[in-house]
Formats: sequence, C-alpha cells, structure tokens
Amino acid sequence: MLVSQLAGFAARLHALDVPVSLPEPDPLALLRDQLDSFGRPSEVFELALTELERDRPPAREPVLVHGDFRLGNLIVGPEGLRAVLDWELVHAGNPAEDLGWLCVKAWRFGAGPAVAGMGSREDLLAAYLAAGGAEISLAELRWWEILGTLRWGVICLTQASAHLSGAHRSIELAAIGRRVCEQEWDLLLLLQPEAAAQAAERRPRLTGAAESVPAPYGRPTASELLEAVREYLLGSVMPATSGQVAFHGRVAANALAIVARELELGAFPADAGLADAVAARLAVANPKYFETVPAGSAAARP
Repeated sequence: MLVSQLAGFAARLHALDVPVSLPEPDPLALLRDQLDSFGRPSEVFELALTELERDRPPAREPVLVHGDFRLGNLIVGPEGLRAVLDWELVHAGNPAEDLGWLCVKAWRFGAGPAVAGMGSREDLLAAYLAAGGAEISLAELRWWEILGTLRWGVICLTQASAHLSGAHRSIELAAIGRRVCEQEWDLLLLLQPEAAAQAAERRPRLTGAAESVPAPYGRPTASELLEAVREYLLGSVMPATSGQVAFHGRVAANALAIVARELELGAFPADAGLADAVAARLAVANPKYFETVPAGSAAARP
C-alpha cells in the first residue's frame, strides 16, 4: 500500500507547475565537480561516473522534484502516508530522480524489497504511471538509482571531510567517512554483481576477539584496551545518558570496533582487485553489511 501511496504522491508533485525561480542543476556535473574537489578518491565512484556519463537517458521536461524523497523523510501512520518532510532540496529536474533516490539501498535499512524496503521497482513504476506520472522504464530508474547511490557516497565523503579538515570536529562525521565503502559496495552490486558476489565469498573473516598475544608493550594489549573502552561506553555511558550524548556514545563504540577489526585484519594485499579491496574495507567498517539483501537483483538491471 505505501509504495502505491508514494508513487501517487510523486506523480501529483511532479504534475505541479514549476516556479521559474527554481534551480535546475545538472546532478551528474555536480557530482563530478564534488569528486574532483576530493582528488578523485574512489575508483568505484569513477567507474559509476563513467557508466552514468556513457548511458545517460534522454532528457525529460523538468518537473518539481523533492530532492530527498526517502523513507527517513516520511511520516507514516496506520492508514499509510501522512506527510513528506524536508523540502529544502526542491528543484526542477527529471521525475525519475525522486523515484531512483527512493530505491537507493541505504534507505532500505537492511530490508529486501528495492523500494524503501517495501516493494518492487516494477510496482513503483506501475503505480506512478497509473497515478498520472510519466512512463519510466526500469533502465531509466536504474540510472537514477546508480546516481543516487553515488550521491550518498559523495555526501559521506563531504561529511567526513568536514571533520578531517577541522571545520567541524565530530565523532559522527568521522565515523561516516568509513561508510563510503558501503556505497562503493552498493555500486558494485549494481554495476558488477558477479564480481561483487565472488569478492564477498573471498572477504576476510574476522573473529572480532581481542588479541592477547603477542604483547610487546604489555597487557592489556591495544585490542583489549579498545574492548574495555567499548564496554564502558555501551555499559555505562549510554545507559546513563540520553539524546545526542547516548547516540554519540554508540557511534564512538562503533568507531572503536572498526579500529579493533582493522588491527586484527592488518593491511590487505596491494595487488587486490577492485571488488576484493572494497570487500576488505567493508569487512572492517561494517561486516554486517554483507548480510543485507543485494541491490543488484535481476530487477535492478535492464
């Protein structure tokens, strides 16, 4: 039901008159400029940009685009959709942009169905068309889903850069930097699903246990100290606090877990293939991410 309601909402939004004052950005050029400002840090992001530039769908008459149409910006009740929030990114653009952003794997929170974890791409497009929206193909939707996944990856880079540059020191922003590999992985699932599946099978398997030996600097070792601080954050700080302090306590505990996994794994081979390198980074940053349902299903590909 909710997927049909979202499709209907998008169709009605896209049917409104577009104010002449609204910006009409080129999302692909914007991402290119943003990535160049970071010195092109990701081979996977470059791969995605190359495919997006090569297979760009035909232009459509611009419509009113929400710009951040995803599960986290909805209010939903027992009867379904109640409201759509966060309108600060409204602009003129392609109607498939909103639909593709809704399909980005990050907004499914581990659930399987492609549309916000609730339905199929085919159902979304059929409901959108039935509600008066444009006829959009799976291939066009896939293009915008790839672009949306890349866009979230660039946002992660931008937020981490704010911490690393000193502009806004934050444990949350620092931890977001290690989420870049999640978006690289999601892009590989869309662009090279077979290579990603093979790399997932070959990925490093970590025990997660603190190493007690060797201990040249004495006990507790670095891993054991990390585990002790994590236990303190999770067992004492979080139960005694609330709001942002409790949230950042959990983020800090997760950051310590990343460091512990990196210490256990060590450096991966310099000659590792692209998919294997991303899989290794993901095994350190968030190994549970391998358990989420792949985005690169047959329905995701034209």
